[in-house]
Order: sequence, then C-alpha cells, then structure tokens
Amino acid sequence: MPPLVSVVIANWNGRCYMEKCLASLNAQTYPSLEIIVVDNGSADGSRDWLVEHYPAVQVIANKENRGFAVANNQGISRSRGVYVALLNNDAWAEPDWLSCLVAAVEQDPNIGMAASLMLLADQPERVDSAGACVDRFGISWDRLSGEPAAASAASPAPVFGASAGAALYRRQLLDQTAGFDEDFFNYLEDVDLAWRALWLGWRAVYEPAARVYHVHSGTSGAGSAFKTYWLARNKIGLILKNYPRPQLWYYWPLILLYDGLSLGAALLAPQRWSALRGRLDGWRLLGRTLAKRRALQAMARVPAAEVFRRLAPPATPWQVRHRFQHRAGPGSRAWH
Repeated sequence: MPPLVSVVIANWNGRCYMEKCLASLNAQTYPSLEIIVVDNGSADGSRDWLVEHYPAVQVIANKENRGFAVANNQGISRSRGVYVALLNNDAWAEPDWLSCLVAAVEQDPNIGMAASLMLLADQPERVDSAGACVDRFGISWDRLSGEPAAASAASPAPVFGASAGAALYRRQLLDQTAGFDEDFFNYLEDVDLAWRALWLGWRAVYEPAARVYHVHSGTSGAGSAFKTYWLARNKIGLILKNYPRPQLWYYWPLILLYDGLSLGAALLAPQRWSALRGRLDGWRLLGRTLAKRRALQAMARVPAAEVFRRLAPPATPWQVRHRFQHRAGPGSRAWH
C-alpha cells in the first residue's frame, strides 16, 4: 500500500466552493488518503453540510476564525499521513494530483515539499502559481503567475517553495519546522515555511503534472482590507526572521526603498490604511520576530551564502509591478 497522504483543507465560509473541492479529492487515483477539514467558525452552514454530505471527512470545528496558519497546523496535528497535502477550499484538483505530487517528492529524500501547477479557475489557460519565489528585495510572488500554462509552466523545476494553496509536504519537514508560524494568521505563511525549511537543508520542487484550478482570493476577496493588512504585516516578519546576514545589511536600504514604493502605490487604492496599519503592526512585533530569528539560526544547517543564492535577482520597479498587474481587484497595485 502506498504511504498515507493526509489532505488538510482550511475553510472559512467556503460552503459554495467545498462541493467541487471535495468531489475532486474523492476522485483521486491515489489509493491511500484521508481528508481533514478545519472549519474556522463559518457562518454559512459549512459544518452541517459537511456532516450530512461527507461523513467520512474528519472535521475540526473552531468557534471563530483562527486564520489559515492555525487551521492548517490543527489539521496537521490531527493527521496520520507520511505526507500532508494542503488544498485551498476554493480549489479543485485533477484526479492524478496527489499521485503526481507524491512521485515528485519521492525522487529524493531531501525534497521536502512539492508545488502544484495552480491554474486560474476562470482562465484555465493561465497560471495562478507554479511555486513561490522571493527576490533579494524581500518581495515574494507566485512563480509564473499570469503566464500561459501551455508553454511556460510545462517543465518540472526546483523552486524556492510551494504555495500552500495546493502543496505536498513531508511529515519530517513539518515536524522539524513546527509547521506554520501562527503569528502570520493569513498570507505569506507558506513562504515563511519554505524559507525556514531551506535553512534546514530541505529542497522544494515544482511538478507541472499536478494540476489544480483555483478561484484566486475566492474566500478573502482580491484587494480586500483583510488581505491588504495581512500581506503588509507579514512581509515585515518574513524578511526580518529569514533573510540571511550579512547580505541583509547590504540590501536593507533597497528593501526599505522598494517597500516604500509599494506602500505609496497601496495608498492610492481604496484599502490604503490597511497597508499602513499592517506595516506598523509588523514592526511592533520586532522583539518576537528577532527571537524567532535567533532560534532559527541556532538550528540552521545551510550557510547564509547558499540561502542567499536561492533568492531571485533584483528587479526594477516596473518589473515588480508586472508580476502583480494581472491580479483582479483594487488591491492589485500593492506588491507583496
């Protein structure tokens, strides 16, 4: 029997998406899986619907929205699989999705995570994500996002990390990293996990045969105040906790410059104050973030120079803007 894969889905008022998501998991060709849904205090009848229509699915019910990071950690703690797959509630997978991800990870014991080819549900010929990237200015984005899927995303490749919207992780990696940083609540927690895993010597791969269709920001809403706030807040912690030193000192002025440009663009959008408030709250956590950085460096197995080499080269401001310009919604001006 192949190793058990535990599929964890964090849900918050996603009843309208769940049927398609769960039906796609029931159609998987991979023969050994369990499904765990963590409901974050939904008010749309999600839990009752799950109990009625999917009694075999394990449900963890939170009384309130505890965030994506906490919910997935809860599901991971409950799971029994050698591998843990995460899938967004607003996504659905092709039947061989899990089989392809498991095959990709089992190529090498040093591969700790595999990224899927996530396609835009309303434009399935275009890529939503083909792995996570971070550049030397600390800006993170979805690899190949907005590009045509037919040519640009067709080949497997090493990547910085995986989007947790549709990814597979080794249990050993999750145990070593203690899963997602729950201070992140929502957004960039998957990039943070990938960066910490890199410091510990794990590798990540992208598997284009593992295809998923995603309603981008279907739950939180593109350009919402909620999303704008958490992206701004978590970017501060992401850089201060993970960026290798001494390179951080060299790039710090440019990191601040580019973040200032991002904030300036965000202040032109309807949710302008969320971008500013998120950054201020990120800086208020400086002491806690630096303590996490010290703990990570005490565990690190990879030299700083090697981690730095995994960051993408610097980009011009208009190149950075191009990474996000296809995103719908008023918040698309902001950079991550």
